[in-house]
Amino acid sequence: MKTEALIQLAEHVTAKVAGGVTQSEIIKGEVVLHTTREKLLELLKFLRDDSKCQFKQLVEIAGVDYPERVERFEVVYLLLSLRHNSRVRVKLATDDATPVPSLTALFSSAGWFEREVWDMYGVLFAAHPDLRRILTDYGFDGHPQRRDFPLTGYVELRYDVEQKRVVYEPVKLNQAYRSFDYLSPWEGPNYPAPQDLPGDEKATK
Repeated sequence: MKTEALIQLAEHVTAKVAGGVTQSEIIKGEVVLHTTREKLLELLKFLRDDSKCQFKQLVEIAGVDYPERVERFEVVYLLLSLRHNSRVRVKLATDDATPVPSLTALFSSAGWFEREVWDMYGVLFAAHPDLRRILTDYGFDGHPQRRDFPLTGYVELRYDVEQKRVVYEPVKLNQAYRSFDYLSPWEGPNYPAPQDLPGDEKATK
C-alpha cells in the first residue's frame, strides 16, 4: 500500500474505534497502532471484521523488554490482510503484574503465541484457557528473554548416575584462571617497542 493509503487506513481506524488508538505511525511501509488494555479486544475485532481492514490472520504476537520504562514490556501483534495485501502492527505497553486480555476468542492462533510471550517474558494474559510454558521446561525458573535474566540461567540439569535420574542444580560457574607471566623475556624493552615492563631483567639472563 502507498503511504497515502496507509495514512487513510490509520485515520479510519482511529475514527471508528473511539479511544482505541492512542498513537499511530507509519514505519517501513506498515501501519503501527498503539492501544490500551481496555481497548485491545475492541480494536483487534474491528481490524478483523471491518470491510476496509479485514486483517483476518494473526501472524505473530511478540514481546519486547524495555527495563527502563515503568511498563517495561511491549506486546506486539502482527496482523495480515490477504484481501488488501497489507499488514498492521498493534502495540500495547504492560508490566509483569497486570494481565493483558487474551485474544484466543478472536484468533485461534493466539493461544500458542500468548503462551510463548508468557514463557519468555512473564506477561500474563487474562482469560487464556491454558497459560503454561511452551518452550522451556515446566520447572524452569524465570523468563529467559528478559533483559535482566542471567545468560547462564538459574538452574542446570544433568543426569545423576547415583540417583539414576535427571536432577536440577543451581548453576555453578567454575572459572579456571590463567596465570599470566608478565616477566616473559619476549616482552623485553625492544619487543614490540621500547617499554618498561616489570621483569625486563629476565631478558638479560
